[in-house]
Amino acid sequence: MTTVQETRDLRELAERAGRDLEDASALEILTWAAETFGEKFAVTSSMEDAVVAHLASRALPGVDVVFLDTGYHFEETIGTRDAVEAVMDVNVITLTPRQSVAEQDAQYGPRLHERDPDLCCALRKVKPLEEGLAAYQAWATGLRRDESPTRANTPVVGWDEKRQKVKVSPIARWSQDEVDAYVAEHGVLTNPLLTDGYASVGCAPCTRRVAPGEDARAGRWAGLGKTECGLHG
Repeated sequence: MTTVQETRDLRELAERAGRDLEDASALEILTWAAETFGEKFAVTSSMEDAVVAHLASRALPGVDVVFLDTGYHFEETIGTRDAVEAVMDVNVITLTPRQSVAEQDAQYGPRLHERDPDLCCALRKVKPLEEGLAAYQAWATGLRRDESPTRANTPVVGWDEKRQKVKVSPIARWSQDEVDAYVAEHGVLTNPLLTDGYASVGCAPCTRRVAPGEDARAGRWAGLGKTECGLHG
């Protein structure tokens, strides 16, 4: 069990690294994380693309890449996960909720994602990730500041108060153009849906294509007044 002193030290480490690494490259940030935490560091991926997983594999070959299989994913997303596992130097770990979709429907009623999307996300995303990250001290995400107003202040390294872990966002300062350039230069796998009108890919029932000029996350939970699943808030 993590002690209070260890937690305080990790928080101070995260805050200091956030300041010191603000202008560092994504690879430098991930190299710091790999050298600092080793096997206690993992990458999380929605399999929208494999940019952060690819970067992390350069800093820490064989790095754990944690994927949440909510039971509601597009086939293309599962296919991207399988392809990443097959061709990249990473260890993909698939997390699943405690209940299958059918079991959740039996307890809460069908289409919970329409009636109470926050509860659905809590059951199928937030809780499984909390349990899946228990063995790690630090985790990496693909959050970017330009994705939405709620992400505009994302630090490159910060403190995840909810999970009491160091949270690394190595491409926080990147633009979509920089992501695209990295994908092209390194041949990084991306979800096919990104070329089919989807700017952000989540669970199939709660994701739609976006119109020209819309925010990249406008297709997530459209019409529900919800912009985040709770993993990052």
